[in-house]
Amino acid sequence: MKSASKIVNESSIEQSFLIKYREGEIPYTGCFVRLNYHQILIIEKGSGLLTVDGRSFEIKANEIFLLAKGQIYHFDEQSEMKGYQISFGDCFWEKVPSSASNCKAVLFNNAEANQILKPTGLELKEFLSLCKVLLVEYETHQYTNQIDVLAAYLKIIMIKLANIKLVEEETFDSQDYLIYRKFLELLSHQFQTLHAVNDYSEMLNITSRRLSELCKRCSNKSAKEIINGQIIGEAKRLLQFSSFSVKEIAYQLNFGTSEQFSHFFKKNTKTAPASYRNQFIAIHTKV
Repeated sequence: MKSASKIVNESSIEQSFLIKYREGEIPYTGCFVRLNYHQILIIEKGSGLLTVDGRSFEIKANEIFLLAKGQIYHFDEQSEMKGYQISFGDCFWEKVPSSASNCKAVLFNNAEANQILKPTGLELKEFLSLCKVLLVEYETHQYTNQIDVLAAYLKIIMIKLANIKLVEEETFDSQDYLIYRKFLELLSHQFQTLHAVNDYSEMLNITSRRLSELCKRCSNKSAKEIINGQIIGEAKRLLQFSSFSVKEIAYQLNFGTSEQFSHFFKKNTKTAPASYRNQFIAIHTKV
C-alpha cells in the first residue's frame, strides 16, 4: 500500500502465534499500526486512549479488546496497560480444533461490532488464569505437538470470549446464528467485490429477506448495513493511510465509477471522501 501517513505494519510473528504479559509498556505507542494478525488485549488495569479505525476508546480495567487483521490502531503516548496480549494468524487458527471455528467468525469477522467486551470480575479472573497457563506453555522449551497444545488453549479462550458476546445479545435459535456466522465469514473475504445482499443470500441458499431478518435478530443491523459497514471501514483505512486517489479506491472496492463510490461514502458517513481525507490529515498535522 502506498503510504500517505506514518503507519507501521505489524512485525512478523514466529509460527503466527504470540502471547505476552504487558505491564506498563505497550508496543508501537504513538504509531499507527496495521495489523497482520488478529489480536486480543485482556486489560487487567490500564489508562490512556486506544483508537481503532477512527473510533476512540478509553482504556480501563476489566476490559477486553478484539482487533482484527487489517484494522489500524493507535495508542496515545500516555497509554499504559497491565494484562495479556495474544496475537494469532489465520494459519495458526487452522490448527485449532474445528469445533471452535464459529467463534472466530462471530468475534473477528465483524470486528467493529465486537471491538470491546466487558467481562464480569469472575470472567476476567478466569481469562487471566487461562492466559497465565498459556504463557507458561508458550515459553516452555519447544517439544513435539506444542503448537497443538497452544491451539487448544486458544480454543478455550475464544469459546469463552464468544460466550460473553452471546450473553449480550437476544436469544435466537442456533440454526439462524449458524447462518449469520457463515454470512460474516463470506463477507470478510468478499466484501471488496460483492456488495449486494442477494450475492450472499444466494451463496447461503436463502432469500435476501431471510438473511436480513436473521442479521437483525443476531446483531440489530440489517444485512445491508453490515455489508456497507465493512466497505466503509476499508474505505476509511485507505483514505487515511494510503495515497491512492479516490478513483483508485473506488476501483479497489469494485465501484463502477468514482462518483458512485463518492455518493455511497457520503450517504453512509455524511462526508465526501476527499473531505474525510483532508479532515484526517488536518487533525494529525496539528499533533
